[in-house]
Amino acid sequence: MTALAHRTPAPPTSTPLPSPADTALPSGLTVELAAGTHRSEDGRLLLGGSPLRLLRLTAPAARLLDGGRLTVTGPASGALARRLLDAGIAHPRPAPAPVSDTTVVIPVKDRADQLDRLLAALRADQPTSPLPVLVVDDGSADPAALARVASAHGAELLTHPRNLGPAAARNTGLRHTRTPYVAFCDSDVVPEPGWLAALLAQFADPAVALAAPRVVALPVAEPGLLDRYEEKRSPLDMGAGEGPVVPVSALSYVPSATIVVRRDAVGTGFDDHMRVGEDVDLCMRLHEAGWRLRYVPTARVGHRHRTDLRGWLAQRAAYGTGAADLALRHPGQVPPLYAAPWSLAACALLLRGRPGPTAVAAALTAVTAVRVARRMPDADHPSRAGALLSLAALRGTAEQLLRCATRHHWPLATAAAVASPRARYVLIAAAVVEGLVDHRRSGTSLGPLAHLAIRRLDDLAYGWGVWQGALRRGTTAPLRPRLALRLVSRWTAGGRP
Repeated sequence: MTALAHRTPAPPTSTPLPSPADTALPSGLTVELAAGTHRSEDGRLLLGGSPLRLLRLTAPAARLLDGGRLTVTGPASGALARRLLDAGIAHPRPAPAPVSDTTVVIPVKDRADQLDRLLAALRADQPTSPLPVLVVDDGSADPAALARVASAHGAELLTHPRNLGPAAARNTGLRHTRTPYVAFCDSDVVPEPGWLAALLAQFADPAVALAAPRVVALPVAEPGLLDRYEEKRSPLDMGAGEGPVVPVSALSYVPSATIVVRRDAVGTGFDDHMRVGEDVDLCMRLHEAGWRLRYVPTARVGHRHRTDLRGWLAQRAAYGTGAADLALRHPGQVPPLYAAPWSLAACALLLRGRPGPTAVAAALTAVTAVRVARRMPDADHPSRAGALLSLAALRGTAEQLLRCATRHHWPLATAAAVASPRARYVLIAAAVVEGLVDHRRSGTSLGPLAHLAIRRLDDLAYGWGVWQGALRRGTTAPLRPRLALRLVSRWTAGGRP
């Protein structure tokens, strides 16, 4: 056991990370078109990813993608595969990787029973059983209990004399590692067998710095209302869809409950000045440095979600307080709303509920559809594609506005509702419609009214935290929307067999 002295907190500005020395994909790596990618009949037009991208291929490049798969054989196929991966239009299909060259780091404060459960799972899984494990006691009230558990499972124990936070605890473990890869596991997770091999395989790409599994709820014998809500709506569960982790996208970050990182990519690690949102900050700094991050939902870890109402609300509010620091460190990367000006204007007109404004909103949508169709004249049905994409963008903006009114901006929406009967009607309708739509999408076992009520509590707590953080930092940054200037980004890719 090693005792560690108190360290001076890091400065409020995050330290830049090194950039990857090599981004060329290795020969033999295969990529496969994502399930949601739309491809034209001649194979030369691809539409997909998040944010939505239009990729136009040359004829040789299209031939490389026959069958929807591409194996890197040289610089041209490697460049095309890289473009597809970075756009989220395709996903890597690397060869299986051996579980080696990895140290597991576990930050923990108290929770000796949960630490015992995690270490037992690691030692029971044959691939991870021989790996070195570092447990970092971050100022526990009963350090002897953690020492006994760590010793029983052959883990090395490092101690902080007092609590410094999870980021500092992870960094302490990181400094003591010597392996190329480091797996960070919070003490309240239980990895499923095979989790690590699927994540390590992602590092066949030399530009990948971080890979993350899906965090799912651990089974509960008698689940309560919050257990059933968290099973489908935990902020740690990023869903079933794999993809690149990119700011202002469907996968803008991954939680640090369990992640695997390339040791050389993360520098000194997390910003230990941050008690909340340090995982989001690390994802953004890696992205800014040019690294790639992958979310791999086929790798899974179980997590015991917090489900006592008071603690649950406090946790949600705490998550919200981190938005201000993130918005200041990464301007424009964590907006509460990201939408095109025309779609915002159309939604505002539709809210008027009158024939004239509705007609103008329809005209805005039609003009956008024509403009989009002109950008893809080689699509199978340009007019239809333009109309569908424009309507989808309008619906997406409307849904974001509903979320803003009930989550980030609910204090403003409530004030407007008090002052205006019409605003009151709109806010009530937004709260009900958004909750019922989310109930249907989530597939939860909760009834509609129970889900609606918990959903609104979730949003109230998180939004309250956002405003607390904004007031504390004296900024409106986490509350400001960001305008999307393009509905679809265009790329052109070449390539020869």
